[in-house]
Amino acid sequence: MLTWLFVALGVSIGSALLPLISVELFLIGLVSQRPDIPWLALGLVVALGQLAGKMPYYYAGRGSLRLPGFLHRKRDRPLSARRIRWQLRFKRVRMWFEGVRERCHRHPGWMTGTMGVSSIVGLPPFMATTVLAGFVGMPLGRFLTTGFVGRTVRFCVIAAFPGLLAGWLH
Repeated sequence: MLTWLFVALGVSIGSALLPLISVELFLIGLVSQRPDIPWLALGLVVALGQLAGKMPYYYAGRGSLRLPGFLHRKRDRPLSARRIRWQLRFKRVRMWFEGVRERCHRHPGWMTGTMGVSSIVGLPPFMATTVLAGFVGMPLGRFLTTGFVGRTVRFCVIAAFPGLLAGWLH
């Protein structure tokens, strides 16, 4: 059982870093094959792994994490009409993000509520709210608490669902 908890931790960290991996499908498959693993333990472990995997995104949003060189802009290339259009688009996006940051500073509960809903429901996407939480300067403790509680609720419900469904059908 402990081995499967470590596997679940690894898969949840991987799915947090690479969103192409679905930890929800893994969790349903694991619980369906191994009903002896407690759903609460799985929910806690997967939530812990998800938050551990989202920390680089939080710090990148905060500006504390240095991004790889290929993601940086090259200044020596001449500006084409296409690049000028893209710069104008990104300028609008940056202005929108600055507006969001300013509103979050005026209303700190707004980001906490958004983060809580996102961590449970998944809308807005949890990865996006993770980056946004770092960008607007949400305190790390609040980010970890809100994210861990919400993700634990989400994954405990998902882990308990196959057992509940089997009980209702019999």
